[in-house]
Amino acid sequence: MKGSKTMRKYFGTDGIRRIANTELTPELVYKVAKAGAYVLSKHTDHAPTILIGRDTRISGTLIESAMVAGFLSYGANVKLLGVIPTPAVAYLTRKLKADASVVISASHNTYEFNGIKYFSNKGMKIPDSLEEEIEEIMDSGKLDELTAVGDKVGISEHCPELMDEYVYFFRRNFDETMEKNLTDDFVVGLDTANGATSVVAEKVFQALGIPYKIINNHPDGININQNCGSTHLEGLKKFVVENKLSLGIAYDGDGDRCLAVDEKGNEIDGDKLMAIISSNLRKQGKLNKDTIVATVMSNLGLNKYARDNQLQLLQTKVGDRYVLEEMLKQGFNLGGEQSGHVILLDYNPTGDGILTSLMLIKTILESKKKASELSGMIKLYPQVLVNAKVSNDKKQEYAKDTTIKEAIEKLEKEFAGNGRVLIRPSGTEPLIRVMIEGEDQKYIDEKAHEIANLLEEKLK
Repeated sequence: MKGSKTMRKYFGTDGIRRIANTELTPELVYKVAKAGAYVLSKHTDHAPTILIGRDTRISGTLIESAMVAGFLSYGANVKLLGVIPTPAVAYLTRKLKADASVVISASHNTYEFNGIKYFSNKGMKIPDSLEEEIEEIMDSGKLDELTAVGDKVGISEHCPELMDEYVYFFRRNFDETMEKNLTDDFVVGLDTANGATSVVAEKVFQALGIPYKIINNHPDGININQNCGSTHLEGLKKFVVENKLSLGIAYDGDGDRCLAVDEKGNEIDGDKLMAIISSNLRKQGKLNKDTIVATVMSNLGLNKYARDNQLQLLQTKVGDRYVLEEMLKQGFNLGGEQSGHVILLDYNPTGDGILTSLMLIKTILESKKKASELSGMIKLYPQVLVNAKVSNDKKQEYAKDTTIKEAIEKLEKEFAGNGRVLIRPSGTEPLIRVMIEGEDQKYIDEKAHEIANLLEEKLK
């Protein structure tokens, strides 16, 4: 893929993410906005319209103000959506035929970070090549030329009512199912991570008549993801068990992921979610080409589940954009990551936490089984991840070293299909990640450290 070779100055694997106001300064944001407006709309013959959504971080309005200034200065018009999940922005971009959109969020990071993610007019994260073009413009001195004059200056407007369009999207797709299958004793616990789903999740569950109890829905600008949401499930597990709830759902800070907890308080991760949702889609003849797309980090248990159920599992590089790329290229409609980033392409071209949770609820209700029973259809293998500290310029050389190769092959032979070894050089740090899966936690732990030590010794 173009762009992955060059080191980028501002954009990382998921937009720009830095500490707000010191690293992600208003000056930098202004430039990113102006350059972005130009790159994403230079092929249009009208004044572009750009949507902006954000999460609940204290720095959200600061970054938003600088972005708006950059867009308006270029001559783009802006619709401000306020606090809203990332997937809602992606959905509304397509629905309103906007030229581009931006989400101001640092997803699951702590509150002092913030970030900028661009979406194209198709509601998809922009490719590396466009991010690079934006960087080039930012640093080229060309920005001054991109200044609107007179009646060409853009205007911005607040459009919080557009959230209702997103709520309606769920009503349109899930009303019938819920009406037919919901029972009064089915109650869901919701944890909105004091983030972007804090308001809209409740609106969706109310609109669909799903009984729920909600926690962590009082954002104060600094409590986003703080011991809550999909990165900290302990509170939700306790809440579900104590209140005898049927299911718990936890979203992340910007609402593009979701993890769940069954009625016994056990975690249902992204791999389990994909297995559960795939079983229902397939039963209804709606799983395209009987295929799930996941990344190489997905648990071996998902491989086994797919194999035992005559499904195909296709694995990509780590990152939801690569999962989406594969889905679009080959016409698959279900994919995702272990972290709860699930893409249901028939509905939205990005991970959508609320959508994923509703597909899970639909599957539970239609199967007339408990969440724990469905979760039991896939057995996850213990997984160990160890970092080996190696020299930056040698981290790609592990594949050529015969001693390392032999150690890995010997272990894989020993596993005989009931375990695997995955070696991944870090994209940003002088590290190689060693991930091993197998049936015995203690044994794989020992082996992962052995291989990590070998890497360190050989690639100093």
